[in-house]
Amino acid sequence: MGWAYYALQVLAGAFALVIGTLLMVSLVLFAIDRTQTGDAIRRNYPVIGRFRNIFTKLGEFFRQYFFAMDREEMPFNRAQRDWVARAGEGKSNTVAFGSTRNLSIPGTPIFVNAAFPPLEGQFASTAPMKIGPFARIPYVTSSFFHISGMSYGAISKPAVQALSRGAAEAGIWLNTGEGGLSPYHLEGGCDIVYQIGTAKYGVRDAHGHLSDEKLAALAAIPQVRMFEIKLSQGAKPGKGGILPAAKINDEIAHIRGIPLGEDSYSPNRHAEVGNWEDMLDMIAHVRKVTGKPVGFKVVVGGPEPFEQLFNLVRDRGATSAPDFISIDGGEGGTGAAPMPLIDLVGLPIREALLMVSDLRDAAGLHDRVRLVASGKLVNPADVAWAIAAGADFVASARGFMFALGCIQALKCNRNTCPTGITTHQPHLQKGLVVEEKYHRVARYAQSVISEVETIAHSVGVSEPRQMRRRHVRLVLPDGTTRPMNEVYPRSDQVNALVR
Repeated sequence: MGWAYYALQVLAGAFALVIGTLLMVSLVLFAIDRTQTGDAIRRNYPVIGRFRNIFTKLGEFFRQYFFAMDREEMPFNRAQRDWVARAGEGKSNTVAFGSTRNLSIPGTPIFVNAAFPPLEGQFASTAPMKIGPFARIPYVTSSFFHISGMSYGAISKPAVQALSRGAAEAGIWLNTGEGGLSPYHLEGGCDIVYQIGTAKYGVRDAHGHLSDEKLAALAAIPQVRMFEIKLSQGAKPGKGGILPAAKINDEIAHIRGIPLGEDSYSPNRHAEVGNWEDMLDMIAHVRKVTGKPVGFKVVVGGPEPFEQLFNLVRDRGATSAPDFISIDGGEGGTGAAPMPLIDLVGLPIREALLMVSDLRDAAGLHDRVRLVASGKLVNPADVAWAIAAGADFVASARGFMFALGCIQALKCNRNTCPTGITTHQPHLQKGLVVEEKYHRVARYAQSVISEVETIAHSVGVSEPRQMRRRHVRLVLPDGTTRPMNEVYPRSDQVNALVR
């Protein structure tokens, strides 16, 4: 029994040491809290006041796992994330016992099922669509669902690699975001949309101006199919991109042409573009140099700017028009942005898309200017709604982040992403295994496309782009529904054009 007695003595000594250490630490913290002047709670309630900050930081995680219902969380709820996860894993997304969605919330879209939907031999996959008919090298794609802009720098090397390989497998495009073209974008072999941000990363000369030489070199890469000029994005309209210094390594600095150790801020707009005349001139110039379709990305604040744009296009002629417009909703995401811009600036996609679609079609540009919708459109019902509302394509960023394994930890701007998606710390990137994740990216895209086609067949059309506003009813404040084409009516001229 000697060994047992000795073990008890050791345990007792260790216990006394731990208690003593805790008491000493508590006394030190007590003295610090009593004498500091920055935090009233800690000054009035030394030591225990520190638990408030701890619980506040842990609250977002406890809510996610223990307290929030499936449809309660923001910006994306558990039901949305779980659907993407199951789709990415190739699992069935069937559910039992009925919907958990609250169908009485005003604005909820409900698709109008046909009494006699088409039989299997009467419907087809989505038809290919051409973008840029006046470009020397137009772009034709058969998919309506694609990957929106996420820069290398904002996301990690393995994340870009997995997106590139997954996009190639699914037959969809990958938007580079404003951070330039990296080797990892190209290695999968997918179609690339090169985004020209306000800082012109990757296509600027020594003075920060647009370089025709670099534009032509990029256009010579067969995978680079289109160019997108970024005016603004949903999470921070009126403010340029932000890449914290902690996320800038040697390679990212080289690709972007920026210094190490400093936060990288893009201008809030292109210096040479002060009006729509300048914008159309820039589009025409880039299209001439590259020979490929050129469009722009923008957040909608109201109808007046687009009325001016389409009137100007009508005056100049259809050849002057942008080949596509990417409409980002005010609910769009980003790795870093001021909260007032995230919360309160820019129209939601569900109003913005309808507005721009109407104005485009009224100007007679329905078949000339393609519309790309983005902004929290991650599930099939969201994508189907956007197409019925007037979008030709839908692009998602955060949906594909969930496919990569994002858990909505909200650490994108801190270089501490626990899933390896938005961090450049090698030990965290190890969690993102490219060989596994790229299959999930492809399966997620394929699942969205397949289920949107299923919705289209359910409402009685043979493929998604035949859906119209009359195929969707919107829930009103009194709980009843009305067709979307009555809530947001088109003019007779536009109705005849898109019928």
